[in-house]
Amino acid sequence: MARVSQEHLDARRRQILDGAARCFARNGFHGTSMQDVLKEVGLSAGAVYRYFAGKEDIIAAITEETFAVIRGAFEEAARTTPPPTPDALLSRVLGGVLSGQVHGLERRIFAALVVQLWSETLRDERLGALLDEGYALMRVVWAKLVEAYRSAGILASDVPADHVARTMIATAQGFIVQEALFGDVRPEVLENGLRGLMSITPQKIS
Repeated sequence: MARVSQEHLDARRRQILDGAARCFARNGFHGTSMQDVLKEVGLSAGAVYRYFAGKEDIIAAITEETFAVIRGAFEEAARTTPPPTPDALLSRVLGGVLSGQVHGLERRIFAALVVQLWSETLRDERLGALLDEGYALMRVVWAKLVEAYRSAGILASDVPADHVARTMIATAQGFIVQEALFGDVRPEVLENGLRGLMSITPQKIS
């Protein structure tokens, strides 16, 4: 029997995840059956079950991969010296993430899939744990960015790094939700809006 290469195994797994993601993005997790996934990817049940025990395992794999891609994009940007300011950083990362890099989905469809994943974590403990882990790691990444901004002398030191991290994560989440709900939310809009907010000079109350 010919030995199946790792490249072939990886490609087949990729095929299943991408096809399932398209199904979930179209019809939601609960509106998609394993038969729908099998039809989408053009594989037999045995071929798919070789990689995943069932739909829940596929959803978990897509969730973990999606969060990892978003986190990885921020980590890569954070390695730039000096790191881009938050307005440019968020615009660059989210523009890339929503440009079809994940599962080959159009940006609004991918954004809708992410929102569905977030919603699903509220009822599924396994997915909730993946989200908690991803969120904690994202906060660490942003805290490091905050320290880099401070070292560069472009950020005051009177605000806790974690507070800045959580705010920027919330901004990224809001951008993805807007894209999912309304579409055509261009990264440069986010960049310009953040730059405008960052330019506000605090006024002292007399």
